[in-house]
This record gives sequence, C-alpha cells and structure tokens, in this order.
Amino acid sequence: MLLPALASTPAKVALRFPGHELTYPELAEQARAVAAGLVGRRRIAVWARSDARTCVAVVGALLAGVPVVPLNPKLGERELDHVLTDSAPDLVVDDVLPTGPPADLPEPPAGAPALIVYTSGTTGPPKGVVLPRRALATNLDALADAWEWTADDVVVHGLPLFHVHGLGIGVIGPLRRGGTVHHLGSFDVAAAAGALDGDGTVLFGVPTMYHRIARAPEHAASFAKARLLVSGSAPLPATLHAELTALTGQRVVERYGMTETLMNTSVRASGDRRPGTVGPPLDGVEVRVVGDEPGEVEVRGPNLFLEYLNRPDATRAAFTEDGWFRTGDLAVVEPDGYLRLVGRRATDLIKSGGYKIGAGEVENALLEHPGVAEVAVTGEPDDDLGERVVAWVVPTTTPATPEELADHVARLLTPHKRPRVVRYVESLPRNDMGKVLKRELR
Repeated sequence: MLLPALASTPAKVALRFPGHELTYPELAEQARAVAAGLVGRRRIAVWARSDARTCVAVVGALLAGVPVVPLNPKLGERELDHVLTDSAPDLVVDDVLPTGPPADLPEPPAGAPALIVYTSGTTGPPKGVVLPRRALATNLDALADAWEWTADDVVVHGLPLFHVHGLGIGVIGPLRRGGTVHHLGSFDVAAAAGALDGDGTVLFGVPTMYHRIARAPEHAASFAKARLLVSGSAPLPATLHAELTALTGQRVVERYGMTETLMNTSVRASGDRRPGTVGPPLDGVEVRVVGDEPGEVEVRGPNLFLEYLNRPDATRAAFTEDGWFRTGDLAVVEPDGYLRLVGRRATDLIKSGGYKIGAGEVENALLEHPGVAEVAVTGEPDDDLGERVVAWVVPTTTPATPEELADHVARLLTPHKRPRVVRYVESLPRNDMGKVLKRELR
C-alpha cells in the first residue's frame, strides 16, 4: 500500500499549510471522496498551487489509481498548451475538487503510473516523465532508511508542488511515513525558523534557500534545533556548507536525484556529511559512472520511470541495452563510494585544449574566493582551444579582477581549468527550484 496511514488514520495532523490544517482522518475522508469522483478517468491534471487542495487532489487520485499531471501555476501559454495537448487529461482540477460517494477501492498495482511530471525543457519541448507507484514506494522507503525518517518527523518546506522534490518527497514522503507535512506556502526564513521552533524536525530545501538562511544569523538557534537539514535539486557549494555549520552547528545532508529517477544517492543521517558529495547509492539503487572521469552517471533500479509519455524514441535513447538509464550528469566516484557531481553533460562538460573540465568543479573553486558571491561556469567556442572556460560572476562588495580569479582557480585546481573569460553580472537566472539556467547566459 502506497499510503498506509490513510487506512489507519492516526489522530494527528497530516497536512499543515498557512491557516489550514488537515488531520489524517480529515485527509482520508476528503481524499476518498475525490477518489470516488475520479473512478474511470484515464489521467487528470492538477493546478499544483502550494495549498492543501493540491495535496487532497493528488492523494485522491493516488487512491483511485488515476495518474496525475501536476501543472506549474506559472506556465506560459505556449508551454501550458504543449503539456495539456501532450498529456490529454480527462479533467483539469482547479479550485473545485471532483467528488463522489465514498467507496472501497482496490489498491492499484505497483507498476501502475502514479505521476506524470514534465521536465523543464532545457533541450527541447518538456517531456512527460511517467513515474510508477513502485518508484515512489521503494524510493521513499530507501530515504527513510538513509535519513532515519519516521512517523514522528514533521517535515518543513516551502518547495513548489509541481516537482518531484516538493510533491513526491516533500508531501507523499511524510504521508507514507505517517508523519506531518508542514508547508510554508512559500519559503521564508523567519517562517521556517518558526516551524522548527515548534514541532518541525526536518527541513527540505534547495541551495538558494540555504543561502538565505546563512544571511539570517538572528534565526541560527532555530535551525540548530532541526534533526536534519536536507538540500537538493542543485549542488550546495562547499563554502555555504561551512557557513551553515559555523552558524547552526549543523552539517547539511545532500542527496542526488532527478525527475526520471527520484532519488539515487544520499548522505546518511549517521554518515560523513562531506561537502561537495551526495553520498553513496540508496538501498536498491544501482549507480555507475561510465567513461573517463568525470564520466556519465547511469542508474538502474525500481526507482526508474516507465517512459517519456508519447515519446518512444526518447525513451529508447535514454536507456542502455541492459536497462541502465543515462542521466546526462557527470560525476567522480570517491574511494569510499561517495559520488561527487561536477555538472551536466549537455551544459557543464567543457572540452578545452584536449582536457575534459567539469563546470561544477570550477564553480566550487571560484566560490572559495572572497570576491565571488555567486557564479556559473560555461564553455564557449574558441578557435585555439575548442572551448574556453567562461565564468559569470556575481561579485561581493570586494570584487576581484579576472586575473585574480584565474590565478585562484589555477592554484586550487590546475592551470587548464582556469577561466579564460570573466563576465560580471548582477544576478544569475534561476528556475523555481533554484537551478541556474545556463542557456540564458549563452
């Protein structure tokens, strides 16, 4: 059973949003009514706003065995038209939830689709990633083992609910454990601190959120109380790790996943929380790095998606003949099995002067310089080198010269990895999950 707590209905809060709480009995009653109203539907789309209605709609669909397409409320007209045309939902759930007379419904099979989450479309139109119930169940249980996650935990976050991080891990995860979701509506440092001062035990966030926490020392004591601070969706710079540890006494746990695979690796709650690494593979997940390091990460296990909706060509291209999924991520495996990510093959592997350079490694080195507040590294064509390393730098109040930054990288890494060009910008373009949109820098 994917959500056993909805059958046992413990007398505790299941969902908490600003101004609105639902206990497990209340959630079970409302979700079962929605499930009854969805029986016979092929798939539905849900406007995934950060509210309890979204959660009730998704849980109801899971009970009914009807796949859900979460819709980003900020989708533009063209992208929305693509997603709706491609997924062809029988129903789009907005403010009014479909309901019917409560009925006992059978548990859908483990291989049945649960969610269809659309990719960000960085290399073409967004693709619908079909995730089975099996992937959610096994992956959440593996995370529970790694993070010592129990029904006593109250997970605090302000992540969007149209993504697997916020919805799959941040909502379905606590509900599978029988714990509580405390959603902030949107992320705010003071609100997160207040939640941890209350009954919150675990914080889920992305580097942008942790950057804000590091700039709010007045709330340090609140974050120090957390059982676990977890970061994902983008690498957490080593310098930010150090700032947060100095501020709160906490060492942040990093994990690595993606829409097609859910979570692949994670630092354990009781393990070595080493900056710059995302831990070893989760139980049941096989991970390998193919080719010369940094090589491409490939993954195999029950956490994998079923297919790209309506894209058999893309699905075939994504897998090797023996069933390994090609992630497109570049990494190095450390001696103890920890994975260290260095970027994306499509955007972060720079081939310069015969060398393969991971953009993430150069970014981490630059962030150690006091003149760099934020940075993104890309490659661009060079007649002599093939590609040259370009650093897009948001400077601090004590900026460095391009020569100083190049020398800094050459000293920490090797000379061929130094940026040949430094461009100063006021800010870096980011998506809703805090990932830098490098295509907008080119």
